Amino acid sequence: MASTVTSGSLVYERRVARVHKYHWPAIQLNIWMLIMLIAACTIIGVFSTFIQIQQTLLLPVPWYFPYYITVAALTVAFIITLLVLIFQRRLLPSIVMIGGFILFVLWLVGLIVISVQLWGPVGSVSSNCNIFVYASNPTGQSLQTLSWLEQRSICQSWQAVFAFGMVGEIFLLWIMIIAYQVFADDA
Repeated sequence: MASTVTSGSLVYERRVARVHKYHWPAIQLNIWMLIMLIAACTIIGVFSTFIQIQQTLLLPVPWYFPYYITVAALTVAFIITLLVLIFQRRLLPSIVMIGGFILFVLWLVGLIVISVQLWGPVGSVSSNCNIFVYASNPTGQSLQTLSWLEQRSICQSWQAVFAFGMVGEIFLLWIMIIAYQVFADDA
């Protein structure tokens, strides 16, 4: 048997990987994150209040209340993930486009359900609000006035959820366009 003896020298190979940096429009990205956080947190707050009201009245909770809370919470988690990637300078347009598209579809489902509940054919929230709330205007310090104010607040909360759902949809479409532009500019 033959053996080979080598000297104690080692050969190191150094490879330098080229890291591609994308240039994101900072102001647009910050505005997008702020508006989406406002929309998501508004939806979480309104539907959490609605769930509490339903449970207090011993009524069943519709499936779309926890659904939209979950979608809004996923949006907040997505924004936090984007912030972490921004601070690490690793935000890729593909991550933003894929995440934005997934959230776009989830928000669209929620927006469709809210639209049907708000303006549906029979017994919609809007028609009930018009008949029972906006048709009257009680004043004074009475239980009837307090009840009317609470009902008006609930009606306006439904309108706010629809409005912020629509804003969320538009802004998710906008972030996908921004991500594509960032990718195209660096190509």
